[in-house]
Amino acid sequence: MRAIVFVPVLPPGFAAVRLPSETEPNPVAPALKHSPRDRLAEATGLAQAIDLDVCHTAIIQIATPKPATLLGSGKVNEIKTAIEELNAGLVIVDHALTPVQQRNLERAWGAKVLDRTGLILEIFGRRARTREGVLQVELAHLTYQRSRLVRSWTHLERQRGGRGFLGGPGEAQIELDRRMLEERIEAIKRDLEKVSRTRALHRVRRTRSATPVVAIVGYTNAGKSTLFNRLTGAGVLAADQVFATLDPTMRAIKLESGRRIVLSDTVGFISDLPTMLVAAFRATLEEVIEADLILHVRDIAHPESEAQRSDVEAVLGELGIDTVPTDREILEVWNKIDAIGGNARQELLNSARFAEASPVLVSAITGEGIGELLATIDTRLGRNDALLEVTVPACDGRTLAWLHAETDVLSRHTGEDGDTHVTIRIESERRTHIAARLREAGATVR
Repeated sequence: MRAIVFVPVLPPGFAAVRLPSETEPNPVAPALKHSPRDRLAEATGLAQAIDLDVCHTAIIQIATPKPATLLGSGKVNEIKTAIEELNAGLVIVDHALTPVQQRNLERAWGAKVLDRTGLILEIFGRRARTREGVLQVELAHLTYQRSRLVRSWTHLERQRGGRGFLGGPGEAQIELDRRMLEERIEAIKRDLEKVSRTRALHRVRRTRSATPVVAIVGYTNAGKSTLFNRLTGAGVLAADQVFATLDPTMRAIKLESGRRIVLSDTVGFISDLPTMLVAAFRATLEEVIEADLILHVRDIAHPESEAQRSDVEAVLGELGIDTVPTDREILEVWNKIDAIGGNARQELLNSARFAEASPVLVSAITGEGIGELLATIDTRLGRNDALLEVTVPACDGRTLAWLHAETDVLSRHTGEDGDTHVTIRIESERRTHIAARLREAGATVR
């Protein structure tokens, strides 16, 4: 389908006029962090991600947003002319539109209109593969549509006739549609609650086995999946496109010290990520909330890297994660350094050396810096380590099995007397409990 993409630039402090809605509160437009040119490039990339033929793009300055159409009548007519000349069937507005604005623009242009939220939902719908991903996307779609049943669909003007002695004028179709939406939303939430409980059980097992989780987050297309593949050897799809993967992937790896960790690759973030998407993917993002260490992967070669960092931290904040470096285990990973050369590379190295976040510079493509990244992860996770030397009597196989299940066994050998000598690593706060448990079992701890 041929599409037109345009980015409206509103004056600072203006908010889109929205209808009162429980699910879509009236937002205050934030100060622009991304340049209009970058927003246009990103919106075009989003459109191309679902195979749309973008035949025209534009940046439109808006002096005063109109409640009915967002744009002034002159711009509405100008875009209508472009639609007719280019034979476009879709217009993408890189901004939030109210249901009324979307309806009025579709009437004026005679073409389908998608705002930024609708476009991202379309992409997510294409990318979801697993049952969990499909459910999450459907929940977000239905939540979005719930406030948009004011559209002028003809069937919404009809009423269903009543039956029996108590039949009255019947139920308006719009009310029936809204009730069906609510019922489906509740059903999906129940299914996702089961997913959440299953994930919680898996986390409990990992906690019992002292296996830390390292979650990879970042702006979409920052190279998260490529880095995940480099660290784990997994074959996760890694493509040069936005939201290449949606479904979370987890892999266990062993660090140089012998520490076993679980790496979790998550969905990419983006500026103005719809709130309903954050809510729908909360079951997936719980892995980030519960992670022992978060790797914030940044495309350091991107001209808007700082703005992207701010967007990711905003989403993490929505999840209740404190992004202050001193209060939260977040490690910044500056990716794609292979795309930077000459003086710019030296300036980047100097910036990293004095940066408060103490980032690690890597190239997920070439492998540069990966060794340092793994060592840094090991150091960060080992800040509260305690090492214990345990001697287990020869006849006590049960205690040995328990040690392997509940601790990190670094070394093990059998002495001349038949006893087994084991070196284990545990978190310092578990030291007293583990030592007492082992002594009760007849083992020697030092």
